[in-house]
Amino acid sequence: MSHYGDGLAQGADLVAAAENAVAQATAPLGGRRPDLLAVFVCHPDPDVVARAGERAMEVAGARVAVGCSAGGVIGDGRGVEAQPAVAAWAGALPDATLTPFRLDASRTETGIVVGGMPQRTDADEVALVLADPYTFPIQGFVEQSAEALRGLPLVGGLASGPGGAGATRLFLDGAVHERGVVGVTIGGDVRVRTLVSQGCRPVGPAMTVTAAEGPHLQGLAGQPAYRKLEQIVGELDEAEQQMVAQGLHLGVVMDEYADDHRQGDFLIRGVVGADPEQGTVTVGDVVEVGRTVRFQVRDAASADADLDWLMTRHRGDGDTAGALLFSCNGRGRAMFPDADHDVVAVRRGLGPEGVAGFFAAGEIGPVAARNHLHAFTASVLAFGS
Repeated sequence: MSHYGDGLAQGADLVAAAENAVAQATAPLGGRRPDLLAVFVCHPDPDVVARAGERAMEVAGARVAVGCSAGGVIGDGRGVEAQPAVAAWAGALPDATLTPFRLDASRTETGIVVGGMPQRTDADEVALVLADPYTFPIQGFVEQSAEALRGLPLVGGLASGPGGAGATRLFLDGAVHERGVVGVTIGGDVRVRTLVSQGCRPVGPAMTVTAAEGPHLQGLAGQPAYRKLEQIVGELDEAEQQMVAQGLHLGVVMDEYADDHRQGDFLIRGVVGADPEQGTVTVGDVVEVGRTVRFQVRDAASADADLDWLMTRHRGDGDTAGALLFSCNGRGRAMFPDADHDVVAVRRGLGPEGVAGFFAAGEIGPVAARNHLHAFTASVLAFGS
């Protein structure tokens, strides 16, 4: 008898598909009521999404249920993108402390106020977070979570809907919400780990940022940033130059005191612009003077190698019995031959009993013990046996 299970079901009747997915996910539990249920729904009609989510939560009868709408779902060892489908994940965690929460943001004269903030207890190990990016300032919340939640690791993803703003749906304990954040803190007698695969590999040398203004890098290794970038790209082979043309990234070293900076030591941020006249390179984040950085490229091969490396690195930390997977909607068939790549890699690398999740519009997970909002990553919440 297992402690975790997953399921995925499709069909014209999405409510029936929700029942089927939950039945698959709960079957390995041997009749035990699940303590934690996660459900993810893909459908072009938000009302259908809501009904399917409600039915999944109802038939599961879990102590805590959480989930959201998505552009694709993951379960039963496969991924399904842009097609009506429901994925469910169930865990029997009788000795775990599970505290559901819902956050909402409101604007005041002094700024944005977040209501519903959970109070971290000493028993809490991690918080699962699912957010509507249109109604909640998730980037700022994640960046400030170290203070607000006393360093509690966050893992999860951004919900999406076919119509953009107003089309997302969030699920929490039988209710459907159209805005904010839903989540659950997990602690007590349970072993959890967070893993984030950013899918990049470095090109060129490590450099010190010698001049910068906000997200605009002005100097790298004592040279104008744009000129340094030109030099690095010019020294790459043709294949790597094509990868740069398809999308360049910057890795920011998270531990400046390390003697050597290797794969996994960087926080990856996209390069969003370059100005040859100003000599600047613009990054999708603020990078301070004095930080060590290195340009990065990403393709299917590097993303596959990074995820495999991450699984191998953490395999020795103990058995994994279940996992929730939040994979970027820019991965799947947009990056790999099929939508199954990430879940197959997690199953192969960690060997869990149940893996489910969704293709997110942004992934949340800690890098170097600090929470971040990512893109093009695979973020995993792994449960020990």
